[in-house]
Amino acid sequence: MFEFEPDRPRWQQVADVIRERIESGTYQPKYLVSELSLVQEFGIARDTARKAVRALREEGLIYTVPHMGSFVSVPNEAESPEDQASTD
Repeated sequence: MFEFEPDRPRWQQVADVIRERIESGTYQPKYLVSELSLVQEFGIARDTARKAVRALREEGLIYTVPHMGSFVSVPNEAESPEDQASTD
């Protein structure tokens, strides 16, 4: 089971782990981030899982579809060379 740091809220630590998994590619775009699986994996309360998911949604890393779940967001496409040139 996951070992939590005592001086930080658990939802922040769970969000950090999910964020790392998204950034490393472990969780690919459109991967389902299930609150229930977070509860089971980390041994946390459902409300704690919801707070972690909400924080990641606010960062734009995941999106939620009502009655379906929360999924890893698709990264923005890179700017075209014309877009980059206009900002120089």
